[in-house]
Amino acid sequence: MQMLLAVGFVVGMIIASGNLGPKRSSATKDKNFECGIESQGNARIPFSVKYFLVAILFVLFDVEVIFLYPWAINFKELGMEGMVKMVIFMSLLLVGFFYIIKKKALEWE
Repeated sequence: MQMLLAVGFVVGMIIASGNLGPKRSSATKDKNFECGIESQGNARIPFSVKYFLVAILFVLFDVEVIFLYPWAINFKELGMEGMVKMVIFMSLLLVGFFYIIKKKALEWE
């Protein structure tokens, strides 16, 4: 019931803001604007795939490192079983890291 209420509220607010909000558009208002500087050239300049690859790898390894914090907090309570599981986790993480290094995914040209 709470999920249905939350989703209904969000959808209702989006619809209400779209219907009740002002709808005045002009050439000046519809122009691209970036930090007070007039736009120059095409905004659709393609980025290198390496840029996105590094970004995705950063997010992947950053999220993996987040799992270390709860383990470190509960280190004594987890005992040897927790230690073994973390060694397995870290070894898989290192295997992935060495695979990325081998494929030269982090090297810029």
